[in-house]
Amino acid sequence: MAKESKTKSFVLRVDSDTMDAIEAWAADEFRSTNGQLQWIINEALRKAHRLPSKKREDTDNDQEE
Repeated sequence: MAKESKTKSFVLRVDSDTMDAIEAWAADEFRSTNGQLQWIINEALRKAHRLPSKKREDTDNDQEE
């Protein structure tokens, strides 16, 4: 069975220079802009040890592979 993931939508205001940089970074990483923003947020939360322990363990296990 596939792992279920619940997502929430919200509006984010970003200045045009920042958005241009995010879009370019996303293109370099072959991700969508939304996917890049999710990755950036997840990395920041992981590095700050702010993710729930289950999510942090999943992320740590992904890096070990």
